Amino acid sequence: MMAYGENKTGPAPQHRLTMEGRRDLWMNGVEEVESFDDSQVAVRTVQGLLLVRGVGLKVDKLEKTSGELTISGQVTGLEYEETAGRGGFWSRLLK
Repeated sequence: MMAYGENKTGPAPQHRLTMEGRRDLWMNGVEEVESFDDSQVAVRTVQGLLLVRGVGLKVDKLEKTSGELTISGQVTGLEYEETAGRGGFWSRLLK
C-alpha cells in the first residue's frame, strides 16, 4: 500500500549543468543530442529541450548510458524550450 502523495514511478530523473568560465559545459540527464554545429547545440534532456548557443562549440563527449555530455567553446546562452509534445526536431521546426 502506498502512502498519500507517494510517487509510483519514483523520483524525477536528475538533470544538472556545470559550467566553468563560460567555456566548458558539463551536464547529465541527457537523452540525445538532436543537432549541433559550431554556434548551437540542441540537447534533449529529461527536463526538456535545451539550446546551447555560442561560438566555436564542440561536443567533446557524449555518454549515452550515463546521460552525460561535455561541450567546449564560448557559451553565450542557455535556453530551455517549452514543448507541447515529444516530437522530433523536424516536427517542431515545421509546425
